[in-house]
Amino acid sequence: MTMPHPHLVAVLGGLLAVLIVASAIGYRLQRRLSPDGSNAVIENLNDRIRAWWVMVVLMGLALIGGKTGVTVLFAFCSFAALREFITLTNTRRADHWALAAGFFVVLPVQYYLIWIDWYGLYSIFIPVYAFLLMPIVAALRGDTDHFLVRIAEVQWALMICVFCTSHVPALLSLDIPGYQGRNVLLIAFLVIVVQMSDVLQYVWGKLLGRTKIAPRLSPSKTVEGFLGGALSATAVGAALSWMTPFSPLQAAFLALAIVLMGFFGGLVMSAIKRDRGIKDWGQLIAGHGGFLDRLDSVVFSAPIFFHLVRYGWSTT
Repeated sequence: MTMPHPHLVAVLGGLLAVLIVASAIGYRLQRRLSPDGSNAVIENLNDRIRAWWVMVVLMGLALIGGKTGVTVLFAFCSFAALREFITLTNTRRADHWALAAGFFVVLPVQYYLIWIDWYGLYSIFIPVYAFLLMPIVAALRGDTDHFLVRIAEVQWALMICVFCTSHVPALLSLDIPGYQGRNVLLIAFLVIVVQMSDVLQYVWGKLLGRTKIAPRLSPSKTVEGFLGGALSATAVGAALSWMTPFSPLQAAFLALAIVLMGFFGGLVMSAIKRDRGIKDWGQLIAGHGGFLDRLDSVVFSAPIFFHLVRYGWSTT
């Protein structure tokens, strides 16, 4: 078994240290303010910390497992996210064959193409072939009631849950001179910046938030929280340049692109939830909602980050 890169070990060690401190703080707060479990805020905080333990451990194992581990993990995340998305669509019995193709043909083929590094096909497989063939499968069933809406929803679900998400493991296929064998750190950089942006926007919003940025989409998001979180997460990205092939200025630029796409992606996904009258995509992750509630920022930022790095630093 190949030993993980020392930089990856350092990153995972740092994350575990942060979780240990957070767990200690959560424990103290619970003992002082919610010994009987009556303080909803403290209980939600500890639920989130426990969920982060699970997510960080799974992500860490996947990163240590290399290409296979990361590909399998994100394929599973895509499957779970696609299931959450589809449950909110207007699909009918006539769409079952198309849905089965999406789950059991399109999704595994997309990740197989990622695994074998076939960029020329995985970059167009879903937005060209799947988008054209799946409506044909549905149309052959003969149900035309709301056909356009039904097909568009399934296509959008595949784009968000499978195509965009698959660009995370695709980062491992990039050939960056002088950076061979360390691409897994690009995934760590992307995920850390996205998640730190979400946390820091929440913190700044609680401390200074006054002006609602999109009250009908996400009432808790404020201009002050967005600006404070975006700038702080950009600084975090610059500070993490040591684990990337980027200079601190380049890392800051890429982190800002990640943060902006993640923020607006979150708003788009919130708009879909509001349209469907739900608060969370699911309840699988305590304190966090469903898979899509954790992936919404990543799925919008991953393809942009992938292509910026591919065209700016990679030789492939």
